[in-house]
Amino acid sequence: MSIPLLLAGARSRITSLLPDRDDLGQMRRNPRRDLLAGLTVAVVALPLALGFGVSSGLGAEAGLATAVIAGALAAVFGGSNLQVSGPTGAMTVVLVPIVADHGPSGVLTVGLMAGAILVALALLRAGGSMRYVPAPVVEGFTLGIACVIGLQQIPNALGVPASEGERVLVVAWRAFEEFARTPDWTAVALALSVAAVMLLGARWKPTVPFSILAVIAATLVVQIGGLDGVRPIGELPSGLPAPSFAFVDTGALSELVAPAVAVAALAALESLLSASVADGMTVGQRHDADRELFGQGVANLAAPLFGGVPATGAIARTAVNVRTGATSRLASLAHAAVLAAIVFAAAPLVSKIPLAALAGVLLATAVRMVEVGSLRAMTRATRSDALILVLTAVATLVLDLVLAVIIGLAVAALLALRAVARQARLAPLALDRGDHTEEEHKLLAEHIVAYRIDGPLFFAAAHRFLLELTELADVRVVILRLSHVSVVDATGALVLKDAVAKLRRRGIAVMVSGIRPGHRQVLDSVGALDLLRHDGREYATTPEAIGAAREYLRLTGVLPAARAPRPAPLPVREAP
Repeated sequence: MSIPLLLAGARSRITSLLPDRDDLGQMRRNPRRDLLAGLTVAVVALPLALGFGVSSGLGAEAGLATAVIAGALAAVFGGSNLQVSGPTGAMTVVLVPIVADHGPSGVLTVGLMAGAILVALALLRAGGSMRYVPAPVVEGFTLGIACVIGLQQIPNALGVPASEGERVLVVAWRAFEEFARTPDWTAVALALSVAAVMLLGARWKPTVPFSILAVIAATLVVQIGGLDGVRPIGELPSGLPAPSFAFVDTGALSELVAPAVAVAALAALESLLSASVADGMTVGQRHDADRELFGQGVANLAAPLFGGVPATGAIARTAVNVRTGATSRLASLAHAAVLAAIVFAAAPLVSKIPLAALAGVLLATAVRMVEVGSLRAMTRATRSDALILVLTAVATLVLDLVLAVIIGLAVAALLALRAVARQARLAPLALDRGDHTEEEHKLLAEHIVAYRIDGPLFFAAAHRFLLELTELADVRVVILRLSHVSVVDATGALVLKDAVAKLRRRGIAVMVSGIRPGHRQVLDSVGALDLLRHDGREYATTPEAIGAAREYLRLTGVLPAARAPRPAPLPVREAP
């Protein structure tokens, strides 16, 4: 292919990922409804952005910068009309160890690299791979994330400093130990009160943003009550910093490749899952998976320049966006604009919010992430589904998120292969009596065995066929009917060739019928067809193979030679 054609193809691919006129047209259809939805989402997102920024280790200002910059860019360039992007709990879980090992500049560099990876995935059309993630993996992943987010909030909820560089279980345990030495129940009461208001309020009035109301109430209690022992967020800049690449350390890039891949994988997984959830909550909305990856890539390329952490599509905020009537990207853009106004106009007020109150918001968020009904359904479906769910959840809690998904996918793939392999079987075929005499049919049945191979003939099931076929005894001819074989791979073809060769060495003739056209290339590539063609023992249909087997037995003397047909009797003439 020539260079101009390659350039034209690349240009066409990039153009297909960019916003088009239809996106702008949808934003004009119902602006009032979208602006109202965006305002509601911003009220819900503010405490979450602050909380996840603090939990990541880069501070509340990083969470706000991410919500504003990444939220706006992902809304413009993303593949979903309803997706809301920003800092999330799942991403925070991945970022904490990166902060401990490489500092804030390492997190910003990882975000930049992850953005480039996401753009590359979009150009390679990798968005469709999301449909291969099984539901038990997603449910286990979500359960594990909820547990990690909850454990991360224990230090702030108890009002004690968090130990750095430790796994979340160790951090939570050490926080309990520190609290037991000098217990102060003020922070605990604030965190539990905020969480209770959110959880009970959501059951009572789901449309009311109880999270922001609870945070405001907790802040007023601390300020009016003079509770100096409760730590606030601290000073926030009145605006976003100027974009800069000063954080990039080229000498550390090689060490950050693995974390960047993990962040990109998580961003892709969570964003595509969130977009799919949004599609399921609406009628007529369908996201473009590759455009969504592109949008998340652009957002993550830009957010670190303003001090923001890596972003993903946020399931909770996207769900609020849909439920409040959003119809286009204008709602997500409005959400980012409202948060930007808060950053510029209300930073001094936001800085007074207690960390314990944000811990309560995230504790409630963790609880609401767990869908008890879905978990119960998955665990009751099959043992395999329950095993995958539990393994993914435990790996998420004990190891890390991306590795947990890999483990879940690997176990799911192994169990699926096992289930598919069990469908493959050898079914004995009864020989048609046809025009044989009773004695001839008995001889045929004693010396010919016919099998139909059903299902896939591939690496996970093929060796069982080899054992069954090569253990046949006291037969002269084996007929294999392959018309019901669904899949053949190289391993299956080699095993079939090996079985035929072993039977031939024992003096047993092998005849094959019904090879599908799509399977011939695989069988031919390993020499299986050559082995059969050598003796001329491949046939289109099973009756032809049986007829050839009968003729073979006559030639070898097992069956009597075919008798010539009797001549028709001459007509008898009557005497005149």
